[in-house]
Amino acid sequence: MERILFILGILEDEDVDWLVTAGTRRELADGEVLIREGELIDAIYLILTGQFLVSLDHSPKAYIARLSSGEVMGEMSFVDHLPPSATVTASEPSVVLMVERSVLNRKLDQDIGFAKRWYQSLATLLSIRLRGTVKHLEAEFWEPTELNQALLSSDMADNMKLGGIRFDWLMRRLRDTEPGI
Repeated sequence: MERILFILGILEDEDVDWLVTAGTRRELADGEVLIREGELIDAIYLILTGQFLVSLDHSPKAYIARLSSGEVMGEMSFVDHLPPSATVTASEPSVVLMVERSVLNRKLDQDIGFAKRWYQSLATLLSIRLRGTVKHLEAEFWEPTELNQALLSSDMADNMKLGGIRFDWLMRRLRDTEPGI
């Protein structure tokens, strides 16, 4: 299964190191809701381990996406400051790296290079997710990790590979500082 790793593929090593330092590890049990549709959130989440299902509250048993390690959650609310448009629930014991909005905003205000890379990576991620959604409008369930490779430019494919390397590095760094991941 290929992970969508645009965020880590576009960020630089020191940016990923900052995320590790600034973020907080959070464990979730199977069935635990991390993000609820319509309720404001004050963080963005990177899935370290586990899997999450995305659903609309008016149809909680109809999942519209599955997200796994390396994926980012809460990015839309981070960008537009609106409540989430879907509910995200752990479908197995999972661990996320939570970066609070206020901490991330301070970094974005203080580091223009990081801000450029951060927003470029979010724009790329949102674009790919939107293209995947449009492509799969008639499907009952969209697996964003199974993107059609034709959707990816060579630069994006390279960023995904680099993102995979950085995700593995991030996980090693977290294991060194927080055993049990």
